[in-house]
Amino acid sequence: MFHAAIIGCGGIAQVHAAVLTSLPDTEITACADIRPERAKAMAEKTGCRAYSSLDELLEHETPDSVHLCVPHYLHAPMALKAAEKGIAVFSEKPPVISRDQWELLEKAAAKVPLGICFQNRYNPNVRAAETIIREGTYGKLLGARAFVTWKRESPYYLDSGWRGTWKTEGGGVLVNQSVHTLDLLVRLLGKPEKVEAHMANHHLNGVIEVEDTVEAYLVLGGKPALFYATTAYTEDAPVLIELHFEKAALRLENDALEIRTKEGAEKKTFPVPETLGKGYWGSGHGVCIADFYASIREGRPYQNDLASVRDTADAMLRMYEEGRKTL
Repeated sequence: MFHAAIIGCGGIAQVHAAVLTSLPDTEITACADIRPERAKAMAEKTGCRAYSSLDELLEHETPDSVHLCVPHYLHAPMALKAAEKGIAVFSEKPPVISRDQWELLEKAAAKVPLGICFQNRYNPNVRAAETIIREGTYGKLLGARAFVTWKRESPYYLDSGWRGTWKTEGGGVLVNQSVHTLDLLVRLLGKPEKVEAHMANHHLNGVIEVEDTVEAYLVLGGKPALFYATTAYTEDAPVLIELHFEKAALRLENDALEIRTKEGAEKKTFPVPETLGKGYWGSGHGVCIADFYASIREGRPYQNDLASVRDTADAMLRMYEEGRKTL
């Protein structure tokens, strides 16, 4: 039996808990949150023991793994603290909010299995696009564009106690809402070679100190990619990624893949697992977390290990290094 602990019992932790309780030979034995009522609710829901902090939990428990569902700035230091006790780590995104934190994660990953929750890598349409790129079905991949237009208003930041500041969230729409989309661009196109970014705060000026909008020109694996993300829209619209090939254009939106050629358009839909949490998070949490535990049991590399997210983290941090100059 694999004993797991959940650190941070907010919204995304409910998704992790649902997946963990569905996995064979895995159980949640402990949880922790600085808000006692949230830890208590998680304990009552899962039958685990509740604590007020990671430190308190580690004084009384010896879990095999911890799931970090805490504010961004805590991901890296908590990962290292768990790793130093030989505990495997599965962390929510983003992996880090600074280059110094990346060094902490490298130390942690050298000690224990460490995975990052980039669940959209497991989306069936993303995997289909990877196959098309790998097999050269429509010729050379020339470039890409991506759009994330979501809605976040003042209460989302003011009620959290940590969002909206550079110190604790590490940024705004880029590090929080659209880092998944950036990750897919980097994964599909390649290593970041050039990064130019501009940031703005259009609708939350005076409420948050971070960006609500970012636009960037990237060169990834030698190919240009255009990136736009904002939380100033009127709804959480589906994320759109378009890949431009010599002989076709591929559009990924929701769970569909549309292929447009000179002969016309073909739209493919894929059977997907039950979506946990909010629909625009994607449907990959279940398979993403299950694969982490399968990789540990089978002694194989995990698809979302630290090495696999290095280029995404580098692109994100470079976008902030450039973009903050314009904010």
